[in-house]
Amino acid sequence: MIEIRPFNTLGGADHGWLKARHHFSFANYHDPARMSWGRLRVWNDDEIAPGTGFDPHPHRDMEIITYVREGAITHRDSMGNEGRTAAGDVQIMSAGTGVVHAEYNLEPQVTKIFQIWIMPDRRGEKPNWGAKQFPKATREAAFEVLASGRPVDAGSGALPLNVDGAVMAATLKAGQTLMQTLAEGRAAYLVPAKGKVRVNGQALNARDGAAIARESAIEVTAEEDAELVLVEVAEG
Repeated sequence: MIEIRPFNTLGGADHGWLKARHHFSFANYHDPARMSWGRLRVWNDDEIAPGTGFDPHPHRDMEIITYVREGAITHRDSMGNEGRTAAGDVQIMSAGTGVVHAEYNLEPQVTKIFQIWIMPDRRGEKPNWGAKQFPKATREAAFEVLASGRPVDAGSGALPLNVDGAVMAATLKAGQTLMQTLAEGRAAYLVPAKGKVRVNGQALNARDGAAIARESAIEVTAEEDAELVLVEVAEG
């Protein structure tokens, strides 16, 4: 089963400094049919104006992954971490027992991110933050695991998560195809950061979502150059 969720059907808000679209219920957007997808709870498509950002605020017991589409995001937190994550790269924060953080766009242009929240398997863990560069050349026509808590990815160099799930990315040139298998009991959510593709024959435009379950594999074919982000988690 693949349910296409067009970008123009997503919830959202325009705060001036922040233009946000929500693939799942978030803040003032509530849709009982779009509360989560397995362990995946939030997928926000955010555009942050230069010189603005999210002031310090708390989180706990949530795995928060930021994929930077354009520009860069600068992070500061109560653990003493500070870092800048640029386009194509990833940062993770395991909120665990609690952390306060801030995210700012200190760039001269709009920064565009996907912010992804996954419900952890283990609550009350020690908070953690990390960021890593992932050159896009290494993920052409194949998904590269960027962050994961799946046992199969141990030692892969992916950023760690406290959940049996993974965040992956791939690039495709127009006409290229890739296959991704899904084990029984696993769900996936796919969003093209750029480009138009077909997923098992169904059209998916840039920033649309594809909610995938009970499929043993997905075949993605690019109709134009594309950049893909995929989350795979347990269905339940």
